[in-house]
Amino acid sequence: MAGIYIHIPYCKSKCIYCDFYSTPQVETMEQYVHSLLVEAQLRKNEIDGEPINTLYLGGGTPSVMPIELLKKLVDGLNKCLDLSHVEEFTIEVNPDDVTHEYILSLRHLGVNRVSMGVQSFNDDELRAINRRHTAKQAIDAVRAIKDTGINNVSIDLIYGLPNQTLDTWQDNVEQAIALDVQHISAYCLSYEKGTRLWVMREQGKVSEASDELCVVMHNALVDTLKQAEFEHYEISNFARPGYRSRHNSSYWDFTPYLGLGAAAHSYDGNTRRYNPSSIKDYIEKLSNGNVAYIEEHLEWQERHNEEVMLRLRTSDGLDISLFKQHYGDNACNTLLHNAQPFIKQDLLRLNNNTLSLSSIGVMMSDNIIRNLMCD
Repeated sequence: MAGIYIHIPYCKSKCIYCDFYSTPQVETMEQYVHSLLVEAQLRKNEIDGEPINTLYLGGGTPSVMPIELLKKLVDGLNKCLDLSHVEEFTIEVNPDDVTHEYILSLRHLGVNRVSMGVQSFNDDELRAINRRHTAKQAIDAVRAIKDTGINNVSIDLIYGLPNQTLDTWQDNVEQAIALDVQHISAYCLSYEKGTRLWVMREQGKVSEASDELCVVMHNALVDTLKQAEFEHYEISNFARPGYRSRHNSSYWDFTPYLGLGAAAHSYDGNTRRYNPSSIKDYIEKLSNGNVAYIEEHLEWQERHNEEVMLRLRTSDGLDISLFKQHYGDNACNTLLHNAQPFIKQDLLRLNNNTLSLSSIGVMMSDNIIRNLMCD
């Protein structure tokens, strides 16, 4: 199996917390789609004949792209790639782009899963992070998506927002449940260097939520979604049974994937490839008939550390038998030795030869995983 990720790096405006590559320069869209199709043709053999079972359009904000251009993109991909095995076709959207007609057109293109950046259902919180939509628009957008017959809807939420309280966070989670979405990705707000949010904090214009409040908010999230019968299958991801993100899961279980577009990454099991975070550079290289990526072959240590990190992020955990097959007895013994203090503190659990984070350990995952990595 394999997945295809396509980066659509256009946004109407930049959220103050965002450090992903995006641009408002939509005048390059048509040329960009042409370059994507050139790249797909050049790189179609990288996934080595594996059936493609997931297709993901991320960003940026793919929903700012006119449906005519998206159709040109999908039709072009179908001509150079075998998409007949795709089971999950996801597109990311913003609530203010959603109309019944637009989503219906997406469905006709084969989209069967929509991931929407809601972040909050509280208008004050949305204004604080420079989101364009309102709470009502987000609610109406979820309903409009479902009205078209797409019943696999994921929404993103953020906790630890400026001036957010435990009560308003609880309201956000309960509103998501009430909308009967199938998947929720929930993240603690991070202050990334280079973002407007980072600058605002440094200038004293916003205050960062305390670690204690973020822990309480996370616990409330987990408890509330568990009662609503969501599976907590990855540190930041929750799904109703049968609705885990197949595409994102491929990142965590090392399924090969091909990333197309500016700033897109690819992985084939041994090698990572990175496209430039520049539309100009990306288009220029493809216009000359060249691939745009730089290549990085992962050494033993890097593969070891990635497997520890990614496997432990999931509820499935790290299979010790497989780990021993991949890295040998010494690496496995070292891993289990380093895990013992965390197992004794009930931060890690070792059951059925599988190592996994406990519910308490999830909140300390960065420190735990760091201590299990090899130097």
